[in-house]
Amino acid sequence: MNRARRQQIFERLRAANPQPATELHYGNPFQLLVAVILSAQSTDVGVNKATRTLFNKVKTPKAMLKLGEAGLREQIKTIGLFNTKARNIIRTCAILEEQHGGKVPEDRAALEALPGVGRKTANVVLNTAFGHPTIAVDTHIFRVANRTGIPRWKPGCCAWSPRSSGRMHTTG
Repeated sequence: MNRARRQQIFERLRAANPQPATELHYGNPFQLLVAVILSAQSTDVGVNKATRTLFNKVKTPKAMLKLGEAGLREQIKTIGLFNTKARNIIRTCAILEEQHGGKVPEDRAALEALPGVGRKTANVVLNTAFGHPTIAVDTHIFRVANRTGIPRWKPGCCAWSPRSSGRMHTTG
């Protein structure tokens, strides 16, 4: 596929959805991080139902630690893998408090070092919370993108940067 065709595709995508946003409900970068961790193998609708009351109570890692793992499990028990997710979120909150002053880091390596956070989660947080030019690449994006002939890449190795004229670049 030539550059002009790629550019045309990106222009159509931008015209169709000029301000793409996540379906997850959140109030700050910490809540977004928690919601994205919870969304693994779950629907956004299910995560939003579980976090509706949780996020009214918990807005910071410190508040989540105060709620505790058992309290968090009770709040998210409708979500698949809730025991593991609760454990990871509590461990993540402890690291955020100890190493990042209670803030979500704006750095891929620091995000990926958190329990329950991989490249896809890091990309969502970096893009949505901090405006970094990344895209979360999951199996569905990978399959559709490969059908267009635009990229030649594997999931987890690359990101599409809308600020770089639609070029693919490695992220790791």
